[in-house]
Amino acid sequence: MRLGKVSYYSEFVVYPVLSAGLAAAAVWQAPERAAIWLATFVAGVGLWTLVEYVLHRYVLHHVRYIKEMHDAHHGDQQALIGTPVWLSLAIFAVSVFLPLWFLTDPTVTAGLTGGLMLGYFFYGGAHHIIHHWRVESGSFGYQLKRRHMLHHHFDEKGNFGVTSSFWDVVFGTNIKVRGPSRSGEATG
Repeated sequence: MRLGKVSYYSEFVVYPVLSAGLAAAAVWQAPERAAIWLATFVAGVGLWTLVEYVLHRYVLHHVRYIKEMHDAHHGDQQALIGTPVWLSLAIFAVSVFLPLWFLTDPTVTAGLTGGLMLGYFFYGGAHHIIHHWRVESGSFGYQLKRRHMLHHHFDEKGNFGVTSSFWDVVFGTNIKVRGPSRSGEATG
């Protein structure tokens, strides 16, 4: 949905603060379990790349109301379109934090939730940079932008990963255009 500047940019403050707060709480509560927290945190960041892929492929492009909002993003890529922070926080609370709280211990809950939140933050930052910044040719940001623009302008049935191409490669949805062929069509 279209957001105001405060709502759009608030994620760039809220999620790093929450992730750091969860880390501090976990390590303060049980410093002897810091290695477990770190392992689950790293796992959460990695897991985010799969969540990002699945959400983009199956939810943003197929669930009616959400697809309409995502289509608006495809139509106006400069617009401040996203998920309000109150809604994304509620989703994290209900689908990640609370189930983990009841199924595991506080260290694992803080690690996995914090890692997923930081992964979401990286996704939001990368997606913002892709659409709103001028990036230098050959840079990592340029590579991300090129992959994502292939999704926007060449084939919406691929390149669902924004922060990583890993799951697109695994699931066969990686679009890689090498250049024009003799007939003038792009080749992959």
